[in-house]
Amino acid sequence: PPAPQGDVAQVLALVNQERAKAGCGAVTGDSQLDTAARDHSDDMAARDFFDHTNPDGKDPGDRITAAGYRWSTYGENIARGQQTPASVMDSWMHSPGHRANILNCSFKNLGVGVHDGPGGPWWTQDFGTRM
Repeated sequence: PPAPQGDVAQVLALVNQERAKAGCGAVTGDSQLDTAARDHSDDMAARDFFDHTNPDGKDPGDRITAAGYRWSTYGENIARGQQTPASVMDSWMHSPGHRANILNCSFKNLGVGVHDGPGGPWWTQDFGTRM
């Protein structure tokens, strides 16, 4: 099942706190990126994989485009098992690649998807900047 909408809002708020500390502008929530992120979290749970590329070979750019978001640049973070927005953000901020996406000042929008269930939750952040 999808996680509470409050988790999505909290991840967005935590991302913007970290960006402010780094001197970056805030990202705004985006419903198309939310869809791409939620669908990826659901898919990882349903098909039991943990990767940016799904078993059909679709990468984040493919999935973000399919959700209708016309991007010039994007980035994706995934995580599994952290029980709260604070704990998943802590994990991402302690991982250089994930931290780089969160603190990339060129990103303008963020979508968050969480799938709750046994073995999860599965978290996806899709960052983007429109064309």
